[in-house]
Amino acid sequence: MHDQPATPDARTEHDSMGHMEVPADALYGATTQRAVMNFPIKGEPVTWNVIHAFLLVKRSAAEANRTLGKLDPELAGHIVTACDRMLADLEDPGRRDEAMAHFPVDVYQTGSGTSTNMNTNEVIANLVATATGGTIGSHDPVHPNDHVNMGQSSNDTFPTAMNVACALALRDQLVPALETLAGSLERKATEFDDVVKIGRTHLQDATPIRLGQEFSGFAAQVRYGVDRCLQAMRELAGNLAIGGTAVGTGINTHPRFAGLVTRSLSEATGMEFGEAANHFEAQSAIDSMVDAHARLKTVAVSLSVVSSNIRLMACGPRCGLNELVLPAVQPGSSIMPGKVNPVILESAMQVCMKVVGNDGTIALAGMGGLGSLLNLNVALPLAATTMLESILLLASSAGNLAVRCVDGLSANTDSIQALVERSLMLGTALVPALGYNESARIAKACHETGQTIREYCLEHGLLDADQLDELLDVSSMTHPHD
Repeated sequence: MHDQPATPDARTEHDSMGHMEVPADALYGATTQRAVMNFPIKGEPVTWNVIHAFLLVKRSAAEANRTLGKLDPELAGHIVTACDRMLADLEDPGRRDEAMAHFPVDVYQTGSGTSTNMNTNEVIANLVATATGGTIGSHDPVHPNDHVNMGQSSNDTFPTAMNVACALALRDQLVPALETLAGSLERKATEFDDVVKIGRTHLQDATPIRLGQEFSGFAAQVRYGVDRCLQAMRELAGNLAIGGTAVGTGINTHPRFAGLVTRSLSEATGMEFGEAANHFEAQSAIDSMVDAHARLKTVAVSLSVVSSNIRLMACGPRCGLNELVLPAVQPGSSIMPGKVNPVILESAMQVCMKVVGNDGTIALAGMGGLGSLLNLNVALPLAATTMLESILLLASSAGNLAVRCVDGLSANTDSIQALVERSLMLGTALVPALGYNESARIAKACHETGQTIREYCLEHGLLDADQLDELLDVSSMTHPHD
């Protein structure tokens, strides 16, 4: 039993280093309180997704140890119930903040995440104590190390929880958001399919293209992004470090433990998780995380292409391309009345910039001599938080882009048709009839006179009206092989 509280607002607990005052109503204990004092860095705790994943791991570990006969069935049941209680609180946005108050350890803590692992162990043990009529801090009937942490080490639980959290966030947040955006772009590709506009290469006029074809390219980029996220998800989910304990050898754990934990995790989440093929790799490096985030960087680059091109096509309305009309979601200027700015697109572009920057952080976190040192990676909390930030930012931005921008886009067909007719690149269609050199001469002459290709050819009797109608059929230029 612990000593009486030193003050009305605190209780005194003991750990291997001695006495420590802990807030009276906190479910965590002395080890967590030391971490709170040791890491007053940002005031930002490890994200709730990681804590949620930790609870899933602890729950699965208790079930595995019960199956293996290592943990008393009644105690295992208490741990499972405590985990379920806290999981329910974290899954409810209305109760999440209150629950997270019991997980205060800063992101910038010990690189192995030991403080977060012990924080979780202590909270579970104290939940069991209160549920069974005991006293917080008593470690009775469940001990945070001996029972909750049985068969585990911070060195394998944190990388496991990290991969679980990120894999679930990819499945539940980013993939659905990208699918929403892809669907929006595909609908616009269909809506704009008969709108022929001028293509542009090197930001200069090129041959005609259908606006729907451009949007089909955007949609394909996002669909490929979904595939990349699924590949990243499988990479993370299939390489769980659990079972390696301290350095990958599996000391103090049962050889069947990891397999039982991953099976339990799979049943609890509906996602297929797997034990790392090589525990020494899984704990000394975070290559799976580096690879997964690199795919997210590609998704960000794709979204930047989509956003930038829509922004360019919408520039205007009087003095730009003015091919697309953006939905007016807010006033564009505090000084210029009636201005509509591409604010949703700019928001998305900034997210893409941040994710590309985050990729550098993840790479450094995994790099030898920095994050990865001999038998353990020591930048795990940073890597986990950065990866989850990228997933959340991309998911929120992709959904926002779909609903507040793409769905409300319309084509300015009058402007598009006028630009197509004026384009000198329509001269490309004359090449089969007049040859390259003569077609180039005509285009140059039109540039000097300000005439269209059609006007010049008719004035100089180079081709008759029927020939020009056939050659300058801009719609046929966009599907020449049909």
